[in-house]
Amino acid sequence: MRRPGPLSLVTVMFLASAAIRLAGWGGSALALEASPALVETSCTSLPGAAELLANLRDREARVVETERALTARKEALDRAEMDVRQQLARLAAAEDSLDARIAASRQASEADLARLTAVYEAMKPKEAALLFEEMEPDFAAGFLARMRPEAAASLMAGLNPRTAYSFSVLLAGRNALAPVE
Repeated sequence: MRRPGPLSLVTVMFLASAAIRLAGWGGSALALEASPALVETSCTSLPGAAELLANLRDREARVVETERALTARKEALDRAEMDVRQQLARLAAAEDSLDARIAASRQASEADLARLTAVYEAMKPKEAALLFEEMEPDFAAGFLARMRPEAAASLMAGLNPRTAYSFSVLLAGRNALAPVE
């Protein structure tokens, strides 16, 4: 006759366990698995179990409160991030608006300078020379640089030689300090 192997032994043990549970001897184990309230009442009879259970409940309450605080903090951070994004969008829009205003202002200034230069070019050279004699040299040199060469030459011919020389020096040195590379 053959000896029973390990597999047979394990099968017999499982069947015995099932029979004990069904017979009612292991019923309290089934009840404990099904009902946490029974676990609590049966564990409180052990020494230190009530204190351990109270500590676990306190720890669980702290964890729940920490989770609530973290959730609230995350929501606050999300709102702050949204506010920052909205402010950045408003700032970008304001910057674009400012750039447009500056460009419009520059265009208007350029148009004014072009018109005034055309007026000086249209004047008789002797009348324009009298007016340029009274201007600040930098200011006058700026207009001379914008004028057509023939008109500027006629105007310079009517200026006092010292004034014409100072305008020439300013015109020649205007771009002397400009970067070459």
